[in-house]
Amino acid sequence: MSKQELDVLDQDGVEGCCPGLLTAPLDEAQSVELAKVFKALGDPIRLRLLSMIASRAGGEVCVCDLTPAFDLSQPTISHHLKLLRQAGLIDCERRGTWVYYWLLPEMTDRLAGILTRPAGTPLPERTGKTAAGAAS
Repeated sequence: MSKQELDVLDQDGVEGCCPGLLTAPLDEAQSVELAKVFKALGDPIRLRLLSMIASRAGGEVCVCDLTPAFDLSQPTISHHLKLLRQAGLIDCERRGTWVYYWLLPEMTDRLAGILTRPAGTPLPERTGKTAAGAAS
């Protein structure tokens, strides 16, 4: 697998994935899987594409509407979209000569569940000196 290829992760939902970061440490397999998704989101072009797709009225967008928003070639945009698909963040369907994309909310819900502190849960106590405490 090349450095640019990402495998689609298991999409069983938030419960079937991983505990939140504040409830239990991720195991090695979970962290490897999630790193692939975060790598896909770590590029400003891909993050912007995901935002454009997710915020589109009607829930889907044609690649013909995405490409003009960037100063990039169509093959480069297609490559970025492919990486988002491989990460399980979006899906697509070809209709004639155009490809339409939509968000897979299962993956964004999964990420939100991992990164969100359960409601009412206090932050863990810090045991060391803080930067502010060390300066005083």
